[in-house]
Amino acid sequence: EKFAITDSLIKRLQIDTVQQSNSKTDLIFSAKITEDQEQKSEIFPMVSGTLKQVTIKLGDRVGKGQTLATITSAEMASFDKEVIAAKAELQTAERSLKQAQALFENGLSSAKELEEIKNDFQIKTAELKRANSVLKLNGGSITGLYAVKSPISGFVIEKNANSNMQIRSDFEKSLFTVADLSTVWAMVNVYESDIANLKEGDEVKVSVLAYPEQIFTGKIDKLYNLIDQDSKVMNAKVIIKNPGFTLKPGMLATVKVAASLGINLPAVNTRAIIFDDNKNYVLVLEPNKKLRIQEVK
Repeated sequence: EKFAITDSLIKRLQIDTVQQSNSKTDLIFSAKITEDQEQKSEIFPMVSGTLKQVTIKLGDRVGKGQTLATITSAEMASFDKEVIAAKAELQTAERSLKQAQALFENGLSSAKELEEIKNDFQIKTAELKRANSVLKLNGGSITGLYAVKSPISGFVIEKNANSNMQIRSDFEKSLFTVADLSTVWAMVNVYESDIANLKEGDEVKVSVLAYPEQIFTGKIDKLYNLIDQDSKVMNAKVIIKNPGFTLKPGMLATVKVAASLGINLPAVNTRAIIFDDNKNYVLVLEPNKKLRIQEVK
């Protein structure tokens, strides 16, 4: 029997026209989605002690100033003690000042004695302010606990803290890493052969496996002028707005860049390319309505 094209196949066939690329072409690269490095915070412990309570889990969304964990610490106890002592000394200095003012008003003490007591009161006031600042700087409170708080709003993308874990002030790893994922980066892998075709500002389209029908747009923000000795690629950074937090750090992505080649070549839709036996072909419709197979490179 002769081969016949079925009606269902005819409906799927499309006729397209070869276009001039106007020196533009789409280059395809692989990429990895990462958090915006300029909008993340690695949180380290300021004191040693024992993690009493860790209230946050990996992936949780947190707000600025929210407590992520609490630590019982001997160092915090000493900071608390300094505040309590400074308060007591200030109260004593305040009583002495009131007495000195009364004696001076009644002519029972000199102005020099009053001035000395005023200076002592100011010193004690400054000491209490310093002690409170040290306590606050170290995340402490008058309860004697060190509170690990998030300095920014975002998502917990790394967690190295568990309840009842002992830590030291020289703990190498961050307890938490919080990142604002309203914008993310696509780190593009660019091979040497394509470096000359890219420039900062080129428009890109990004797609990920999780959402194949959704296209994310951006521009090349930075070209890192350094070749990785292991992968032999140069990285390019694309900043992508991510208002719905659709893109997650660690996702693999495909990046299409509208690059300028400097030469004007004919262009066809990639769906028209037939790959067979390590060669590329297209089906060409002649003016006489006949088809022929044309190899392309």
